[in-house]
Amino acid sequence: MPVKFSRPEELEPIERASRDEISALQLQRLQWSVRHTYDNVAPYRKKCEEQGVHPDDLKTLADLAKFPFTTKYDLRDNYPFGLLAVPRQRLARLHASSGTTGKPVVVGYTLQDLDHWANLVARSLRAAGVRAGDMVHNAYGYGMFTGGLGAHYGIERAGCVVVPMSGGQTEKQVQQIMDFKPDAIMVTPSYSLVIAEEFERLGIKPEEISLKVGIFGAEPWGEGMRGEIEAKLGIDAIDIYGLTEVMGPGVANECIETKDGPVIWEDHFYPEIIDPETGEVLPDGEEGELVFTSLTKEAFPVIRYRTRDLTRLLPPTARAFRRMGKITGRSDDMLIIRGVNVFPTQIEEQILRDKRLAGNYQIVVTRDGHLDNLEVRCEVQHEISGKLGPAEIQTIGKELQQRIKTIIGVSTRVTVMEFDSIPRTQVGKARRVLDERPKQN
Repeated sequence: MPVKFSRPEELEPIERASRDEISALQLQRLQWSVRHTYDNVAPYRKKCEEQGVHPDDLKTLADLAKFPFTTKYDLRDNYPFGLLAVPRQRLARLHASSGTTGKPVVVGYTLQDLDHWANLVARSLRAAGVRAGDMVHNAYGYGMFTGGLGAHYGIERAGCVVVPMSGGQTEKQVQQIMDFKPDAIMVTPSYSLVIAEEFERLGIKPEEISLKVGIFGAEPWGEGMRGEIEAKLGIDAIDIYGLTEVMGPGVANECIETKDGPVIWEDHFYPEIIDPETGEVLPDGEEGELVFTSLTKEAFPVIRYRTRDLTRLLPPTARAFRRMGKITGRSDDMLIIRGVNVFPTQIEEQILRDKRLAGNYQIVVTRDGHLDNLEVRCEVQHEISGKLGPAEIQTIGKELQQRIKTIIGVSTRVTVMEFDSIPRTQVGKARRVLDERPKQN
């Protein structure tokens, strides 16, 4: 399958619209969404009343800044159905987050919500170069997680053949890819490297794999990870962005012709970047916390939802909509080590600068008395595993330690291990950080 770039006539009209046309549609839909939420979601109406704002105050897009934020705490405090804007009898489906840090976040969808979702995932697939008739291997987890079913119905809506593999069973994943010869894969970036390792174990070279494009999401990943995935699988690696609270996968997606950050589907989601400390709205181009307002959701609208993802808004390129920069981390995932702010993606970037190191790693945080200590565990690549002497391993570790100190500004202990020493993720997101510090009372 050759790389397929979108011709102008293949795009939806809104993907080619002027900024004025997009803004006019956004305002119209924003006014509906805020009114719909205010009228039907009592906890949000109460927040508006406490802040002294009313839907009638929303006369321009900039007026949205007057309205209160929605946070994950609001979702958990009103678990499971307190933030629904339609009667439960109108729901067509429920999804939920994993709930690993507390109560799960439960979201509902009407038939119209599911229709919009399928359309946006199909749009995302087209942006990634996938076309009707292509076969897509779907290795996102099925079930309450939004990834599997969200991708599934979008693949079908795009006119493609879906292979509903889900996560895990790595050997079977590889066997089916070799037998069915799909054109594309949808999977988390961390698990794609597990699949790539199985190909390597079997002696299957990238040029022998049918895949031409991979659409990766559900966890932050950087350019170093993109390079490793592309080299190991022989594909174009494309970033898809989404989150359960806002919809699921398909809120934004990179275009294969540019690969310069996910394009936000601004006709359905209005983005803002705020200062995570003050809540002040920042201009395009400045880094801060990403905030989304849904424009068309019926069952579970969100107004100014704080994603905690750190990024910036970038001008349009391949489409008329603005783009997101790569997620640099999460404001709630930030580690503070002896006064230095550290994000896992910063560590990952330094690891993958060394071609001798693989993309699987762990960050272990411990406390010695009153001081925090950071250990980075990483692995050598499969092809050199077992072939390096202790002195070479020590040199690799010292070089990484020095880069982390110089670039990030934090001292670490680096442990370089043989390939396959760190546990692999089989389903869902990789667990990158092990925080073993005593819990604060």
